[in-house]
Amino acid sequence: MKLLVFEYANALGLEDPATTVEGQHMLEGLLSDLNHIGADYIISEDSKISVDQVNGEFQNCSPLVISEELFPWLEENISTYDACLPVAPEEDLILYEITKILEDNDVKTIGSSSEAVLACSDKFETYNLLKDHYPVIKSEKVLFSDLKECKHIFSGGKGFLVKPADGVSCSGVQIVQSYADFIKASAHLKRTTSLPYFLLQDLVEGKSTSVSILSTGKRALPLSLNLQNIGFDGGKLVYNGGKVPYEHGLSDDAKDIARKAVESVKGLKGYVGVDLLLDDAQEEIYILEINPRLTTSYVALRRLLNFNLGVAIIDAVNGELPAKIELESSLSFLKGDDITFK
Repeated sequence: MKLLVFEYANALGLEDPATTVEGQHMLEGLLSDLNHIGADYIISEDSKISVDQVNGEFQNCSPLVISEELFPWLEENISTYDACLPVAPEEDLILYEITKILEDNDVKTIGSSSEAVLACSDKFETYNLLKDHYPVIKSEKVLFSDLKECKHIFSGGKGFLVKPADGVSCSGVQIVQSYADFIKASAHLKRTTSLPYFLLQDLVEGKSTSVSILSTGKRALPLSLNLQNIGFDGGKLVYNGGKVPYEHGLSDDAKDIARKAVESVKGLKGYVGVDLLLDDAQEEIYILEINPRLTTSYVALRRLLNFNLGVAIIDAVNGELPAKIELESSLSFLKGDDITFK
């Protein structure tokens, strides 16, 4: 199998250190997991990754240093590969468009189908898919042209979350306590999303967690419940890292709900992350979103499992799940200028 692997930020040579460092750790984790198989990987000539250093560590993986834009390169070259494992965000339909290029060129996607990616890329569409069958937090779709229609809901002094419908991590998520806050937050979102709407969501307190899952497209297997370290900066939510695995009284129920949700969305394959909120006071579990891609928890989880997680992702896409899951210990990681583990 001729395999291509790439991580979007480093394939583009983006200059955002927080994004590229996170992406670099995921890419290097995959190259380590797949080194015995061998793979090509894309790096922009503007990337901060040292190709010599990476190539020296993963001798069976070959760098492709590109100067052109990623999408034209894929259109021209992807058909020479049997399979591709892309790591890319859902925002602006980036992951969907990449997956469509693979499918249109008959290249096996080591991940979810374009249909499943599209369903999970818009959080309001995901909400509508899940709301009648799974616990979710009440969310409203707000058009940027209809902001005044929401003015009355702030009369009771209740807080809400605003979030982009196509965001990733905590990007653009803000707490708003008043209509003035709401207008300010929506102005920021309008500059950062390509969609004509965003989400207004009830504010519910609880622990931010995720479940890492392997899926064949029919059967899903939870690997771990993970804690997400979410901070606040001027009312904005900030993702600072996490802990893998995370022990909680609702762990088993959380994993089961996440598993069933993934199995309910046709075409979700490979590695899938499900973000959940655990409300300790009410002993409630809420699904926040489904991420049809590798998430940051992978960089810690791959160090703890009793099997090679990169290979297991490929196996899951091919219909096979691990027979036994064992986690040797736990790891906490902090996200900043680099990702550090303890």
